[in-house]
Amino acid sequence: MYSALKTVHSYWAYLALAILIFASINALLGMRGNKSFTARDLRISLFGLIFSHIQLLVGLILYFVSPWFDQWSALGVGGVMKDAQTRLYLVEHPFTNIIAIILITMGWSMHKRQTQDGKKFSRIGIFYTLGLILLLSRIPWDAWL
Repeated sequence: MYSALKTVHSYWAYLALAILIFASINALLGMRGNKSFTARDLRISLFGLIFSHIQLLVGLILYFVSPWFDQWSALGVGGVMKDAQTRLYLVEHPFTNIIAIILITMGWSMHKRQTQDGKKFSRIGIFYTLGLILLLSRIPWDAWL
């Protein structure tokens, strides 16, 4: 089960990141170009939200079935925090990515309350981009690529 979830989590990340990059760029260009917020823009942003939430769900399940999770018992909190790789997998990666998904969700929620197109684009552009930066900062690149 672990290897299948790890594979899904790794490949889904490519899709989620690609859609988030596209959604962020689309929103930033819309914000800069004073474009109208159309149904296409809504769908792009919604797909970014959905794909990132699915990635989070798969990641949370993977977190608890991963062999890394046993390190909490084996090393204790102090031991986990002293080892950089274990800290990345058990603390930094999951918690930073949860914060990133919260920011993406906030951007989606805030854009729905706006009536002006520029403000819709700005809420999505700012919060999706911040979330994307956080996601990119905590990917274990050596294991992923």
